[in-house]
Amino acid sequence: MHTYDPIEHSIQAVTPTLCKLLGVSSPTLCKASPLENICQQAQEIFHGDHAQKCLIFAPDALGNHLSHTTPLFFETVRHLAPMVVSLRSVVPPKTPVCFASMFTGAPPAYHGIRKYEKPVLSCDTLFDALLRADKRVAIVAVKDCSVDRIFRGRNLDYFSEPYDPDVTLRALSLLKENHHDVIVAYHQEYDDTLHATTPFAPEAIQAARKHLEEFVKLSEAVDRYWQSYHRIISFTPDHGAHISPTTGKGDHGEDIPEDMELMHFYGIRRRG
Repeated sequence: MHTYDPIEHSIQAVTPTLCKLLGVSSPTLCKASPLENICQQAQEIFHGDHAQKCLIFAPDALGNHLSHTTPLFFETVRHLAPMVVSLRSVVPPKTPVCFASMFTGAPPAYHGIRKYEKPVLSCDTLFDALLRADKRVAIVAVKDCSVDRIFRGRNLDYFSEPYDPDVTLRALSLLKENHHDVIVAYHQEYDDTLHATTPFAPEAIQAARKHLEEFVKLSEAVDRYWQSYHRIISFTPDHGAHISPTTGKGDHGEDIPEDMELMHFYGIRRRG
């Protein structure tokens, strides 16, 4: 297990880190630095080469608040992706703001999404950088969610699915077909459930655990179908959650630890 503290980086570091791991130039708006400890470990594992394949699992709202009440909550993820880094979300920690920053490497003031809205980003993103490097990219997400909408208009493959189980099935199919180099899989049931209840309600925790179970399935498929490639699996949530004092239900969007503090997990696999 490798954990890097204190919290020195925001989720903007995801883009330059993945770019460096894949040997791709970062998008033009990127203002963040890569997570050098992750990159150094990958260099050692790959013997100086770059990753050829990458699965990005992006569950909504699985923040570090979950480990405060259940310290071993993310242990299943840590077992599969043992390189762990503590990160901060961006302000405001709203889903489209967060994923825009995560996949551009830029703060909200630069990419332009500063509140809960879902415009198509016209700026340079991780996906544009990957396409320039001739990487084949797929985004698999719940229909009309932020990840499904704000990165449209690019020469990549979009799969809009009814809900999380369909996202998993599609991603598993794509892994088996082995046509893509980078696959993003987004899940949202925990976020939906915490807004209807609270972040720690039994049904919300059950939804969160489903995300962990689906990550296991996808990770096993990565190792099965991409065994002959240098590969990365990443677990990259966008924000956390708290209980609103006004409604008594789950919410997020404040610059507070419950909403802002995250753990991201990376698994680096050498081919063979």
